[in-house]
Amino acid sequence: MDSFKKVIEATYLTADRAWSYRAILRYFYIQHERMREFLFPEEILGHLRQLEGFTGYTEDQLHQDLSALVKWGNLIASQDSGKARTVEEYIKKRFRYQCTAYTVEFERMLQQMEHMGETFGGSLEKTQFERLYQSLVKVEGSFESNIPSEEAAQLWEDVLTYYRKITQNTADYLAYLNSEEVEQRMQTEAFLVYKDQFTAYLRDFIIALQQTALQIQELIQSVDRKQLEKFLEKVVAHQEQTFRFEELVPEERLTEELEKWRSLSAWFLGNIHGDSEYAMLQMRTNEAIRRVTRVVQRLGERHQHFRSRKQDYLHLAKWFDSLEDINEAHELSAIAFGVFHTRHFHSDHIPTDDIYSDVWEERPMEHVTKPRVRTFTEKTRAGAMVRHEQEKEQMRKAHLRQRRLEQELLEKYITNGEIRTDALPVIEKHVRKVLLAWVGKAMARKDRIIKTETGRQVQVVIGKGRTTLASEDGSLEMPKVVFRFLDGGRNQ
Repeated sequence: MDSFKKVIEATYLTADRAWSYRAILRYFYIQHERMREFLFPEEILGHLRQLEGFTGYTEDQLHQDLSALVKWGNLIASQDSGKARTVEEYIKKRFRYQCTAYTVEFERMLQQMEHMGETFGGSLEKTQFERLYQSLVKVEGSFESNIPSEEAAQLWEDVLTYYRKITQNTADYLAYLNSEEVEQRMQTEAFLVYKDQFTAYLRDFIIALQQTALQIQELIQSVDRKQLEKFLEKVVAHQEQTFRFEELVPEERLTEELEKWRSLSAWFLGNIHGDSEYAMLQMRTNEAIRRVTRVVQRLGERHQHFRSRKQDYLHLAKWFDSLEDINEAHELSAIAFGVFHTRHFHSDHIPTDDIYSDVWEERPMEHVTKPRVRTFTEKTRAGAMVRHEQEKEQMRKAHLRQRRLEQELLEKYITNGEIRTDALPVIEKHVRKVLLAWVGKAMARKDRIIKTETGRQVQVVIGKGRTTLASEDGSLEMPKVVFRFLDGGRNQ
């Protein structure tokens, strides 16, 4: 296949005289960036002799190197017969040289790698997702308007540019995070200085990613395929206006642009072959945050292990010495060292399934201590299956009765289908827990509409300003919140 043929143009990078070949082509690349296409041997020789290691470099060596580079396809030589000053120059066929497209791309890549060093580059730019979303919005908005092909091509180029930056930067930065160098630096004490900045960088990126990527996913799913093809046909029509000797079939160009759109869709939505790259990016970034947390914890434990507590104990000793009342000393001792006469027993038994139940409302737990001897074995005997239908029915009725009382208690605070926190009197603690639970559920939804346990739909509106929510067991300062019942505040 021609696509996988041997790249002769890359020979100069590994040849024996790569030091001179690379110096020559780097000079050609620099002049190409300055929009100078043709160079003469005299100018090249003058530049090389200014470099270290080219002091004894001769004109014959230069011509040999230029001939080799022309042979490999890195340079194009053309005879400049019009400016020959002598017969000897005309006979020698005075040439001027121009670098090829392969050479420009090779040198551009090498220069980027030299600036990057031996580590991966890239970054997690949260603004790129917002810019990509705005570009996609403009593309979708152009479906209904008859925009010129030039403007359509510019919009499409913006989308591809931001998408390309996202894929390249995120892939390179995640490779950097997983590199051996970063792993080694994380194991040093110096990493503790940067941990807050590093985790904040990753956390801010995750938050921005979650906010914008969901909008991009919804937009991609809502795009009409026929309108998209008409838009891309305008892009292809503009591309055909660019003069080139090579002829490309318009259908092939349209197929290529559609494949780019499928690639963008698969990056955010996934395809039949697997999950989306967006989901993988989110997972790998979260894993990086967890890895940083584990490393910081280990470093902190190591630091505390070797840390002397002498100054702390001296401070406590002076503090105790300054106290004149024994009761104050007892209070300080309880805070610093804990209560000496209290024992704590742990049990994995859960006495109730009610998440709103407080510790002091639960029944005492029973814990059976087993002898710690090898000869101890528990006595077992066959038992019968007992059906507790009556107990279950009693518990069910008691649960429903409790829920009904709680619902009736909540109903009395509904006014005109709304509950306003800034207009509530002193409320029961259960009502406060229910209202805060509604706020928590609503914050996870974009439309802020939730469904309660009784099947009603409630829209939670968080307003400006703050208020104090008074309850039986204390007061809570919180934003002003309006709970609007979409069914008018009545049970269905």
